[in-house]
Formats: sequence, C-alpha cells, structure tokens
Amino acid sequence: MLRTIIIDDEAHMRQTLEKMVSQFCPNLKLVATAEGVESGVSAIRTYNPDLILLDIKMNDGTGFDLLKELEPVDFKVIFITAYDQYAIKAIKFSAIDYLLKPVDPDELSAAAKKADTIVQQDFITQLDTLEENMLSDDRTNKKIILKTFDNIYLVKVCDINYCESEGSYTNISLLNGNKIMVSNTLKDYDEMLKDSGFFRVHKLFLINMQHINRFEKGDGGNVVLENESRVPVASRKREELLEMFDQLANI
Repeated sequence: MLRTIIIDDEAHMRQTLEKMVSQFCPNLKLVATAEGVESGVSAIRTYNPDLILLDIKMNDGTGFDLLKELEPVDFKVIFITAYDQYAIKAIKFSAIDYLLKPVDPDELSAAAKKADTIVQQDFITQLDTLEENMLSDDRTNKKIILKTFDNIYLVKVCDINYCESEGSYTNISLLNGNKIMVSNTLKDYDEMLKDSGFFRVHKLFLINMQHINRFEKGDGGNVVLENESRVPVASRKREELLEMFDQLANI
C-alpha cells in the first residue's frame, strides 16, 4: 500500500478526500493530512510518504513551493486543483496526474492505481519538465512528455512536425523523422497544443503551423511541411487554413 498524505487548505476538502481514499482506493494508506505548505512539509518529513494528494493553491503558498522545499522529491504527487487553465496546461504537458475539484471518486481511484505503476525516476523527469514549463513564457519552446510502454520521451513542442490519429492512439511525427506512438487520442493533443501554434487540418491530423512549407491546391488540398511530409486538409478546414495564411502574409 502507498503511504499517503492529503495536503489541502480547505477542511471540507480534506475530509472528503479522506472518505474517498478509504472507500475507493484500497491501495492507499492514509497516514496524515495537512492544511498548507508549512504543515505539509512537516508531515512529509515526519511520515516519509509514497504519495501526496496535493492542492496547488493554498493560503501560505502553492504546491510547487512545497515541492521546492523538499528537493530531491522521493514521493509521487497527484495534484488537486480548482480550474486554472495555465497550471493545468503545464501539468498536461508534463503527463502528471491531476484531479479537478470537486473530485470525482472514480477519477481518484484511477489516479491512485496509476500511481502504483509510476517509476520514481520517470516521475522526477515529469516534475522537472513541469517546473520548466511553469517558468517558461515561450509556448513553442515548452517541453512535452510522451510516454510509451517502454520509454518516457522528453520532446520540445517546436520539434513536433505533426500528429496523426491511430484510433485511440496518436502517432507523433518529429522533425528528425522519428515517430512516437502514445496511448492518447488526437483530441487530447489538439486541446493541449492548439495554443502552441498547432492546427487540426483534418480529423486524423494535427499540424505544427511553424513547419508549413506550402499548400498544394490539387487533389482536395495538402499541406506540405518542411521535411516534405504531406498532410491532407479536410474541405471544411481549407478556408480557415487559407485565411490563416493570408493573416501571416500581412504581418
């Protein structure tokens, strides 16, 4: 069982999570709760947990402040937060589990089961990536974690050429010609990358606009990327794409 600490500044949230852990997470053993950064650091040093259910924004600081005080981190973290688009985007890029308030017990149970399988060194890589992305204002230079069955890849967003749907999987094509198959849908990456210069040109393809070389009008239309990869453009997306080209041409 994973020795677990809940850290949240809302008493009712701590109580709710305690009940959920007891009822829905048989692989977790709750050893302590804390209400903020200071008390959380003290609890972690006292109980040496395997897992933290960690609120991001608390009265005396953030979950990230807490983690900085405890480096090197030798436990796993599931972030728990109210909706914060910027923080959630960074967490998604880093492939770290998070739960939105109000917490759904099934999602908590699934995250707890996943925590059992995470290799600590892989988690440290994910955490380092999260910290770097949180500090970076350059959306295109952020890094994204791509996890496969055998490996965990750390990739710059600007090095992604396009993404192709393979059912419930996505094939990530990089500028160097390598491809990484990940078990997330194209919709997941569309939502994650659309603010970083990516555009869904087809139900099966998401492209990095930074790497467009030209648009070929024949055969329904294709985007040709810098490495001569050809990606089809859906008819309903063609006009929108051409409008984007016009905007770029007038800059």
